[in-house]
Formats: sequence, C-alpha cells, structure tokens
Amino acid sequence: QVQLVESGGGLVQAGGSLRLSCAASGIIVSIATMGWYRQAPGKQRELVATITLGGITNTAGSVKGRFAISRDNAKNTVYLQMNSLKPEDTAVYYCNAAPAGARNAYWGQGTQVTVSS
Repeated sequence: QVQLVESGGGLVQAGGSLRLSCAASGIIVSIATMGWYRQAPGKQRELVATITLGGITNTAGSVKGRFAISRDNAKNTVYLQMNSLKPEDTAVYYCNAAPAGARNAYWGQGTQVTVSS
C-alpha cells in the first residue's frame, strides 16, 4: 500500500521559510517522478515542482528562485524548501508520486501553508 505523508506546513510571516517533507512508503522515491502541488481556496490544484528518476528538477515560474525540490533516497523522502514566502503562496500543499511504469499516481493528504502579510 502506497502512503505519502506530508509534514512541515504551518503559519509563517511573509519573507519567511518553511521546509515541507513527504515521507513515502510502498514506493521507492528514486524510481518515481515525485512532485509537489498546491491548491489555494477557490483555485485549481497547480504544479509547484517535480523531480524525475534521474534527478532533473522542474519548478513553476511563480516560485522559481524561491522554492527547491530535493530527494533523500536513504530516507525515501522528498522535500520542498520554500524561501521568501509570499501571502499568495498560501495553499494546501500536496505530495504526488508517479512510479516508473505504473498506471497510477498517488497523492498525500496535504499540509496547510499559510503566509501572513
């Protein structure tokens, strides 16, 4: 059974930093494309960042230069380092896993990030 457990969200002032973690079980993060998505109230879920099997990262333009995705294979965990946070970054952040060759992708339960101005 695949489980993705996000943590690290919370309330932070604008300009602050948070690091989100996504601990995976039932899959191996190094052989999956892992991603972070977010959904703000009243908006569609959007891609924030991904990291491929080969370690290639992709970051959305709205967070480029402020957010970074990384992976710790030994801990089977994916991270999202978020710096210079803005109120518009407020959203529920979700971890996503797309294992290589698998038909399904998996989602975590989400973690709330709130940035106050």
